[in-house]
Amino acid sequence: MSRTALITGSAGFIGYHLSKRLLDEGWRVIGLDAMTEYYDVRLKRARVAALSPSNQFTSVEARLEEPGRVAALLADERPEIVVHLAAQAGVRYSIDAPRSYVEANLIGTFEILEATRAHPPAHLLIASTSSVYGANPEMPYAETHKVDTQMSFYAATKKSTEAMAQTYAHLYGVPTTMFRFFTVYGPWGRPDMALFKFVSAIRAGASIDVYNHGRMKRDFTYIDDLIEAVRRLIDVCPPGPHDEAEIVPGDSLSPIAPWRVVNLGNDAPTELSAFVAAVEDVLGQRAEQRLLPMQPGDVLDTWADTRLARALVGPLPQTPLSEGIARFIDWYDQVYVPMCKIDGR
Repeated sequence: MSRTALITGSAGFIGYHLSKRLLDEGWRVIGLDAMTEYYDVRLKRARVAALSPSNQFTSVEARLEEPGRVAALLADERPEIVVHLAAQAGVRYSIDAPRSYVEANLIGTFEILEATRAHPPAHLLIASTSSVYGANPEMPYAETHKVDTQMSFYAATKKSTEAMAQTYAHLYGVPTTMFRFFTVYGPWGRPDMALFKFVSAIRAGASIDVYNHGRMKRDFTYIDDLIEAVRRLIDVCPPGPHDEAEIVPGDSLSPIAPWRVVNLGNDAPTELSAFVAAVEDVLGQRAEQRLLPMQPGDVLDTWADTRLARALVGPLPQTPLSEGIARFIDWYDQVYVPMCKIDGR
């Protein structure tokens, strides 16, 4: 008998890839997405269209924030696993449109927590972000570090969801894992992310914006590597404080709840200037660079300590940056550009 998962944000970048992975394994997937217009909805619909040939996939278009909508869906479908990936993303956009982050990230996550309280899955998994580490100067970032200095409203809302989820896990006992994602990239990625913007601009002969003059680092994480980690962690429920469990060095388990947070990154930060050079090398084109100062809300560097993830699920793949960029560009040329031409863009 196939297992059932509810995935929120299933039309998004990571949600699409996770849905496809589970469908390929024979899971039944209920995909929930609001199809918001933060970026071109046609890309989201193309992702859903790529999943829809499977008779194991059900697409539900609805807003998480709608009171009781998720609870009704869980009551009807009774998923064994809930993976909550839906969120309003973007550091800089949170300066311009903070209310959308309250609605999607705080109220939306509240609705998920209320729904899983009423209809508990075996495991609830929720996306957070490396941005919660904020101004922490200690590198690499470990899950046990204090995260009290968020530098963007986006990061503050994601840190809040971590606290909300821990409280619900304590009160109602639903095993909950939080993921802190580090700069995910790859095919079907978001148009607002650096790689997508760089490739689009360079292909068009336009300039690219390079912040802090390229002197900042990101722990770029290839999408397939991330999905492999998420898939393995689905089967690793955090124990409660009174459960007998093997002690994992450096674990982030809550002392009051079956809750933990796990970094998912590449454990290999790359300077932005080197990332641009890698994109240029794969494209075989040079970029005209507009060197700009640091943007409000941005952190200087990110670097994931991934020892906990590896202790929980074993060695994880680490796709070389040049290979990951090449795979994205292949997708961009072979899928995205033809799709744009069909749509008349």
